[in-house]
Amino acid sequence: MSHTVVQCRMENGAEDTECTSIGTESPPNGRMSTDKEGELYRQLSKTLIGSDGHQLSNELSAPYEFPQFPIEQIETKLLTVQKEKEISTAAAPAREPSIGTVHDIDDDVDLNDFVPHFQRVNISGEDNTGVPTEDLQSASKLLIKALDIREKYMRVSRQGFPSNVNRFLSTINGKPVTEVQVMDRATIEGNPRLLKRLLDERRESLNHPVHPPKIDRDPWDCEFLPDNGTVLKCVKGVFMVYENEANAEQNKNIDYGVPDLETFVRDMQLLCALIADGPLKSFCYRRLSYLSSKFQLHVLLNELRELAAQKAVPHRDFYNVRKVDTHIHAASCMNQKHLLRFIKKTLKTDGDSPVCKAGDKLMSLRDVFESMNLTAYDLTVDMLDVHADRNTFHRFDKFNAKYNPIGESRLREVFMKTDNHVGGKYFAKLIKEVFVDLQESKYQNLELRLSIYGRSLNEWDKLADWAINNNVYSDNVRWLIQVPRLYDIYRANNCVETFQQIIRNLFQPLFEVTKDPNSHPSLHRFLQYVIGFDSVDDESKPENPMFDVDVPTPDEWSDAENPPYSYYLYYMFANITALNHFREDRGLNTFVFRPHCGEAGPVQHLVSAFIMCESISHGLLLRKVPVLQYLYYLCQIGIAMSPLSNNSLFLNYNRSPLPDYLSRGLNVSISTDDPLQFHFTKEPLMEEYSIAAQVWKLSSCDMCELARNSVITSGFSHHVKQHWLGPNYTREGVAGNDMTRTNVPDIRVCYRYETLMTELSNIFRSVLNEVEEK
Repeated sequence: MSHTVVQCRMENGAEDTECTSIGTESPPNGRMSTDKEGELYRQLSKTLIGSDGHQLSNELSAPYEFPQFPIEQIETKLLTVQKEKEISTAAAPAREPSIGTVHDIDDDVDLNDFVPHFQRVNISGEDNTGVPTEDLQSASKLLIKALDIREKYMRVSRQGFPSNVNRFLSTINGKPVTEVQVMDRATIEGNPRLLKRLLDERRESLNHPVHPPKIDRDPWDCEFLPDNGTVLKCVKGVFMVYENEANAEQNKNIDYGVPDLETFVRDMQLLCALIADGPLKSFCYRRLSYLSSKFQLHVLLNELRELAAQKAVPHRDFYNVRKVDTHIHAASCMNQKHLLRFIKKTLKTDGDSPVCKAGDKLMSLRDVFESMNLTAYDLTVDMLDVHADRNTFHRFDKFNAKYNPIGESRLREVFMKTDNHVGGKYFAKLIKEVFVDLQESKYQNLELRLSIYGRSLNEWDKLADWAINNNVYSDNVRWLIQVPRLYDIYRANNCVETFQQIIRNLFQPLFEVTKDPNSHPSLHRFLQYVIGFDSVDDESKPENPMFDVDVPTPDEWSDAENPPYSYYLYYMFANITALNHFREDRGLNTFVFRPHCGEAGPVQHLVSAFIMCESISHGLLLRKVPVLQYLYYLCQIGIAMSPLSNNSLFLNYNRSPLPDYLSRGLNVSISTDDPLQFHFTKEPLMEEYSIAAQVWKLSSCDMCELARNSVITSGFSHHVKQHWLGPNYTREGVAGNDMTRTNVPDIRVCYRYETLMTELSNIFRSVLNEVEEK
């Protein structure tokens, strides 16, 4: 058995203590222990911990277990960190790295508020990427090409794109670059006016209310614009807007710059070739591995500083920072016990009201239960059978069946549909009870998905009437519209003849209400609170993920076969883009595109989402595609992950990539997906956070960072986010973080920003250097 010598040297006041220990490579077990060895380990522990070691018990449970620091010693260390911070403020280093685009603070201010002092991990030297210069340049060119494609699609569709990436791209493309003022200690100290401005901003942030003002009017009131006289046509699956009839006859549509199908197919094929490039895959894998390792070092070096910073913030903690459930379906937003209680209560109080038809006969709720030989007393959670179990794993069909309480589609229609015999009355009541729980919890918010199927033109009006007639509104809730990819089923049942009919049913009412709000008054009111679109269905269905330019256009797609995922996404994106331009011209709110993507199926789904979508839900397959994962990191694309949902459907909890994504710096947030199927408690979002924290040992800082990400990714208005995150939240780096609201330490925000800027600098610098050499 080989032996190693371990030498420890610790300073304690004026004394130096040195100890030498001889042991085996593997820790000794109980059978090998002796009194002599036990004494040796006790002496070693005293040396390591210092003169305060008398606070520890003299007895060790086993000779190979080093005692953990008790709470008192952790507190002592935290005080030491605070003292170090005070000392560093008094005698600050000459320069610290940048905190980002900030404009403005005062003479007697603590500069650590704006340039955090912490242990930074940096790679020195010219070649700091670990790959040859030629490989770096070729990888950088490909990555920049991909970033350029995404920027083009985000800009034209009026969706979000990071300002820092835009700035780097501008230097390559020769566009005018907005000058960014680099913030470091030397810059601030040498510029009193800048210091004063920064302090004024900080004061403004402190005086800005944390809670948005309550709406003191009818939430459905809004301005109705007059008809602007434009003409609308659906041409090959994309809506065109013409200024007048004359232009429509001459086919002179308003050019909104919507990328045509040929352009999209070319860009899609380019990116698919790019993610298969061997050297690029190796480069991105190395960078992602480096980002993981760097974060581990950052946590080792700065965890206590981050904890001390959080402790210094009064009132704010994880429980009272804003969180948004960025991926949750309205039909399953309650837990199973809540649904059971509601059904029992409705059966007792409203059991004789007619709720559905069986042939020509009207059935009351009591009749429905009598036909199943059930009473309210018989009902249990087990009988409802709405919870996902081990039998739903990789069985999306069985999972969808769980939406039917007691296996009865009639009960789903009565209690979980907006369009039924009772006008969605019970579904509205159920959702409003969830809203009451939200208002009590105060800091949780939802982005609920409601379905529009595209089977008929009046679906939008029915949905809007349901929301307004039942007053389904909460300050804590915004809506996304999910569109199931079910063309093949509608075609088989002769509901539609071509794919273009679905497109027309989805978008024609939206263009009409934008042109003349009085044509669909309820819809105009309802759209104030709709933030975007989602595309949903089982991604694992077999399909041909790639298609060529000669693919049939929607007006010609009359096959029984379902179009591919990317085909659905492109035609939704094209119409959302045209609609956003049209609505922006009229001063109305615009929409984002945030589909389910990367839960299963081909990786090409993630490619099309990278090109056309502001953020996605799930993103599990990114773990298999390093190039895409790195691109999603560089663009900070929002990824709403639901580990408990994935655990029941596609990926065991312990294999979830969420902790890896978080450590690498991807813009991930935690969401619930379907509380009815996956959760047990009254607060499913907190349940999701708590399980993640326990399983992956997330710190309070990690959880608050996830919560902050969820608010940034969400579709709540800029005005509301200014209250929740601070008035300057759109600034880059520490300048955009108000710790009194987010409870995320400036150290963590600064680390994320500096790391991202370093990655972008490495990529763009190599290309710029090559250009200069030529």
